[in-house]
Amino acid sequence: MEQAALHKIKQLQQRYIGYQLLADALLATGCAFLIASILYRPWQARAVWCGIVSFMVVMGILATIRRPWNTTLATLCRYLNVTYPQLEESSALVIKPAAELNLLESLQRSKVEQEIVHLPGQPPLVMHRVKKAAGLLALALILSAGMLWLGKHWPTAKGGYYFGDKKTTAQNAAPPEKVLPQIDGVTLKITPPAYTGKPARQQDKFTIIAEEGAVVTWHISTNIAVNSVTLLFNEHEKLALTHQKSTEWAAQRLLSKPGFYQVSIDGKLSDLYQIQVVKDELPAIHIKSPRQYTHIDAGEVPRVIINANVSDDYGVNNAQIFATVAKGSGESVKFKDTVFSFNTSFGKHNRQYNLQRTIDLPKLNMKPGDELYFYVQAQDTHQQKNRTDVLIVSIQDTAQLLSMDGLVAAANIKPEYFRSQRQIILDTEKLLKEKDSIGVTTFKNRCNDLGTDQKMLRLRYGKFLGDEEEGSHEDNEHDELGKAENFGNAAMVMDAYTDKHDNAEDATFLEPAVKAQLKATLNEMWKAELRLRLYKPLEALPFEYKALRLLKDLQQKSRSFVAKTNYNPPPLKPEKRLSGDLSKIGSPVNQQTSRPGMDKYETLKKAAGILEQSKHQALSIADKRILQLAAQQLAVRASAQPGIYLKAVGALRRMLTSNVVQPTDRSIIEKAIQKSLPSSKTSPYPASATADMGLAQRYYQNLNR
Repeated sequence: MEQAALHKIKQLQQRYIGYQLLADALLATGCAFLIASILYRPWQARAVWCGIVSFMVVMGILATIRRPWNTTLATLCRYLNVTYPQLEESSALVIKPAAELNLLESLQRSKVEQEIVHLPGQPPLVMHRVKKAAGLLALALILSAGMLWLGKHWPTAKGGYYFGDKKTTAQNAAPPEKVLPQIDGVTLKITPPAYTGKPARQQDKFTIIAEEGAVVTWHISTNIAVNSVTLLFNEHEKLALTHQKSTEWAAQRLLSKPGFYQVSIDGKLSDLYQIQVVKDELPAIHIKSPRQYTHIDAGEVPRVIINANVSDDYGVNNAQIFATVAKGSGESVKFKDTVFSFNTSFGKHNRQYNLQRTIDLPKLNMKPGDELYFYVQAQDTHQQKNRTDVLIVSIQDTAQLLSMDGLVAAANIKPEYFRSQRQIILDTEKLLKEKDSIGVTTFKNRCNDLGTDQKMLRLRYGKFLGDEEEGSHEDNEHDELGKAENFGNAAMVMDAYTDKHDNAEDATFLEPAVKAQLKATLNEMWKAELRLRLYKPLEALPFEYKALRLLKDLQQKSRSFVAKTNYNPPPLKPEKRLSGDLSKIGSPVNQQTSRPGMDKYETLKKAAGILEQSKHQALSIADKRILQLAAQQLAVRASAQPGIYLKAVGALRRMLTSNVVQPTDRSIIEKAIQKSLPSSKTSPYPASATADMGLAQRYYQNLNR
């Protein structure tokens, strides 16, 4: 019985570990299916590998967190004690050696062994977790199937639909077309231009969605012998089909603009068929680094790393960097243009490239104070070009930064401690030059002294931002609080231990922009002080220069200059003064004849009113004339935007040919007319004046009496 109980506990341990791993595997499988279904539409075949990788990652994370293999016999016994009350919390006695048990424990063990042998082989808590994981897996499978179904029937950006691994155009999902009864079949061969890299395709519908510059070939077969077959484009361009066999007709045309067309067989016209032209988009360029304005401080590496992402809908042919170096200042500035190429081959004409190029500024003979202007230009396979905005990279001119020109000018001179950052920079550079000639102890002491000077300067600037001072004046206040007569004085305690940041005078001392720049200056000073305290003056030097540059920029912003202006009035003529002669002063007369312009939307507005009246009365001859003119205007718009106005043109023609007005046709035409009309802008207008019956005139006459 003892061996049987111990064997049963070990068996339960193995099943516990196995069920835990099974539950983790079910959860990882559900996550893998969800990720694969999400990535199936853009990546398709690679989505399966992404699902496998995600399964391994999720399974590894869950197993690492739970660690079921670390389940010991003692842990399992505690679980059994909680789950089964008949064990009387004594299942741990079974795994103990018999020599370590006393008489009472031996009696209890013999009782528990019988209960353990009759325990079920599948603990309920473990099975509950497995069932829960299986339910989540079923939910994940349902969601994955739903996303795959939506991915197949969801329209793409260019009007297509995804069905498995094959992309079809929108006309395959459109309703059946209405063709002439003489047409037995049609085959359209669309040959995309060479820059797209797409093969030729065929379709059996008249509606065309093709790339710009594609060549379309029509092959129309008739069920009877006909005399002529013609294609009518946009109601005025005709293309006659050539007679190949007894009932076979063919024609070819280059598509460069959207519109619509009809098939004419012996004078009988078909419905309107749509022509959509997909234009080639310009290459898209995204600059990841550097920023638009990059400033290289003293001590930084004079190097620019350009990271760019170039993409195009059909393929990228080339990408280059056009740079201009500006040297000098004022009238002596000189410019030099340079063209850089990326170290990437564009022979495959991929749709996306991640490009990188490193430019060493010293190789361009750039010195402190010079600037580099550059932009990235990309070209696609259709020879279309696009470029980014100009990016600027400048090198800090330390000689100009250390000059005293901005300080000796008599315009809003700052206090003395606004100029001490320059001395810290000079002392740091001097320390770096003398590093090899002085001892280590002297070097560290001087670094520490410079850090102390930087700290004192930072604290002086902190006064302008309301920072607390570091000092020992608080000890005297604490001594005053310790006296017996001040015990319980709440006002003195609040005054001593609270920060006074709500002073109105301090709040308006500096403007928000100045405060923000001062905070940035204190941040750079703190970084410089940290490096100096760590005996790294070379690393502290760039932060010192940046702090000085921010201070000098702040000082230049606060300068004010008002130019002196002189006023030279014209000479006066004493003989003309006070004479009151206004004979030579004439009032300007401006005559202009304005004629009301023709409203080009008047016909459409009248057509909208006629459509509203057609709900209650039949169309007259004059109404049909106005609707014909409106149909011509909508046809012009349909030639440019067939997807919006082509249905309205067809509905309007059906309305004119038949005496019955269908509500669906009326709704389509009204929506198209509303899109054609400009949006009305509400403008203020004067209120209508009420008639005063001559009271104002009589009141004025009475006043004159």
